[in-house]
Amino acid sequence: MRKNERANDRRLVTDSWHRCSASGLGHLDIPAPHSADPAQLSDLRRRHDALIASTSAEVEPYYQNVLASSRCLIVLADQHARVLDRWGDERVIETGLRPWFAAGAHWQESVVGTNAIGTAIAGQAPVQIQRNDHYLKHFRGLIGSAAPIVDADQRVAGVLAVFSDAYLPQAHTLGMVRLLAQSVENRLLSRQFETSHVQITLNTTADNFDSPWSGILVCDDQGLVVASNQRADQLLATGTVGRTLNELFTSSGEQILKHPERTPVQLVTQGKVRLSARLSHPPAPDHQTAAAKSAPIPRDVAPQIGTAPHNLTSLEYGDTSVRRCAEQALKVLQRGLPVLITGETGVGKEVLVKALHRASARSDQPLVAVNCAAIPPELVESELFGYESGAFTGARAQGSLGLIRKAHKGILFLDEIGEMPLAAQSRLLRVLQERVVTPVGSTESVPVDILLATATNRPLSCRVDAGQFRADLFYRINGLSVHLPPLRQRTDRQELICDIYRQYRDPDQAETLAPEVMAALKNHPWPGNIRQLVNVLRVAIAIADGKDVEIWHLPEDFLAEYDSTSASQQTRPDLSEPEHDDATADPLPRTLQVYRECTGNVSKTARRLAISRNTLYKRLRELGIR
Repeated sequence: MRKNERANDRRLVTDSWHRCSASGLGHLDIPAPHSADPAQLSDLRRRHDALIASTSAEVEPYYQNVLASSRCLIVLADQHARVLDRWGDERVIETGLRPWFAAGAHWQESVVGTNAIGTAIAGQAPVQIQRNDHYLKHFRGLIGSAAPIVDADQRVAGVLAVFSDAYLPQAHTLGMVRLLAQSVENRLLSRQFETSHVQITLNTTADNFDSPWSGILVCDDQGLVVASNQRADQLLATGTVGRTLNELFTSSGEQILKHPERTPVQLVTQGKVRLSARLSHPPAPDHQTAAAKSAPIPRDVAPQIGTAPHNLTSLEYGDTSVRRCAEQALKVLQRGLPVLITGETGVGKEVLVKALHRASARSDQPLVAVNCAAIPPELVESELFGYESGAFTGARAQGSLGLIRKAHKGILFLDEIGEMPLAAQSRLLRVLQERVVTPVGSTESVPVDILLATATNRPLSCRVDAGQFRADLFYRINGLSVHLPPLRQRTDRQELICDIYRQYRDPDQAETLAPEVMAALKNHPWPGNIRQLVNVLRVAIAIADGKDVEIWHLPEDFLAEYDSTSASQQTRPDLSEPEHDDATADPLPRTLQVYRECTGNVSKTARRLAISRNTLYKRLRELGIR
């Protein structure tokens, strides 16, 4: 953690302790955790549904692909410090404190004293609370980092916190939670206005639009800014809400709003700063049915990995197997035949489907992506096929169109289709055979016209043999089966890394990665594939905070995976210096860790490892770092 960050945390903690003292709290107080009844919890989650859905879409894939092997718990709380949801390993929390992490629990400073959630809200700033920073001794077993989530009106909508043990690097944890909170803010902003307003994405270069640090302006059709994120105000060096595009830029607002969607344009601010911009227009009214307008955005739509390619050539940078997959899939899908995409988690199956949609004749029609594993089994049928009014307890009075009917005239993408319950499989088979949908609770069928793409990370044939997947459905969806290779097998790995880095890098950072960083990224086994690569780069860029990315900015879990893989590839230990057998018996798992802790200083690293500089250079070369 940098000196100014530590000073900021000290100030926030000191201010918090003053507030706690003024409110009459004592260091030895032991408050009782608040428990909410089911009705209160249901109402709490309903009122914060957009916040929960947006956070889940960012946090769940990040945890699964980056933090799954770490001991940490991610917690979402609302603006009043009430717990809404959590993800991760609860074992990191002492048993006696676990009730405080249940949904509905309160973390207000006035009750709990200084703590990551309550203090981030009170100070309206990211904060890290170490064990002894807690005002109440009862909570001094916790280590927490938290960042506020700001809504479209620049008010605190909630807070995201990470609680970990002492082994997770704390500087990384704070950078990570800030990054995730910014991503949630951007998702909330886009979600709120995507069907009603023009959105302008700003950054210093056109290859950074999809970075979470991009500025976002939301405008009405007259060019008045009705909402923005904090980054937009920073880039324009002024408050933007309530201003017009004419006031913010030298180009006229009318001219800006006429610019084609997603085509980069250069804008000059009134302060003479050049920025790249990209517009997203709301969909045309005749493409929206009344039911689609009123329906909430489904929580099971999977998050995007990197940038959705505009065409098939953007999917690969020279890997012929990926190119062949894309070309064959498009030809088959255009003929109305289903496509089944296989591959490990995180290889980009949904990205391929998005590219197919953009390249197809149905690009102006909806693409509905559904993660079958993310929908509770008891809700799959009603979510997919829709339902009539009063079909079951808790059903909406107006009924539900269903995700399949929302894909009418477009493409339906069923990800993790192997996780679909058998009852839903039977209904889906009828839809594919007869091209009609019968909503739950109805006797009438509705015609549908869809193209079907499905995906799985496990062989469906094994699930068929186990009786968990219908054989007739398997043959129905398996028109063409294409396999996306894992990242570690792609021949264009370096080019892909470079492109993702360019998308997310801070404007002040170098346009290319340092050779030792690139070597570490190229040689990594990437169990989480492209999704993990995106997350690792985003965290490293955030931690570097405007400076060039160095090896010690890469997440600890990433280096641990890299070290262990490199060590397993060694046929024998380094015996060049037998007088230090204890240091060299299992050298590689520790080498990168110490090298990182010494921020790349070879002399310090060699002294810490009790080896010569020459031996260290040799080990670093074996790791692909030097």
